Amino acid sequence: MRFFGTTWLRHDGGYAWRRAAVATASLLGALAGALVLRLAYDGVRLAEAGGLVTVLLVGMFALCTVLAFVRTWESYGTRPDPATQQSLRGLLAIGFVGRLFAHFLRCLSEAPGEGLHRAEYEKARAHYERRTAGRAGGRAARPRG
Repeated sequence: MRFFGTTWLRHDGGYAWRRAAVATASLLGALAGALVLRLAYDGVRLAEAGGLVTVLLVGMFALCTVLAFVRTWESYGTRPDPATQQSLRGLLAIGFVGRLFAHFLRCLSEAPGEGLHRAEYEKARAHYERRTAGRAGGRAARPRG
């Protein structure tokens, strides 16, 4: 929601253009990240570190990317636990390609996190309406007797 301000609320103020720009930027970032990972793989292969090291490297990047994708995708529907997020910070950083790809896919349907923010906004709005519905006026307006 960082790039959308309050435009996600009514889908105004260039919302569609912002969503397209964020989707494009996240896809380009994921492609650039994949290129960097490819260069890292080529470096390990050129160093002739051995088959086991290469398999472990590819497996680690693949696993971290998948886990980062899944965690990011789930975070669009529910708030993640901060303690768990903190403990997975390194893993999510290694799997940055998965995070960027999840961001890209989410931008195709809505602003990332929009559904969660909208649900929280509607809940807070309903709570506010219930709280203020019974009030007819302030204390100062009431007759003293």
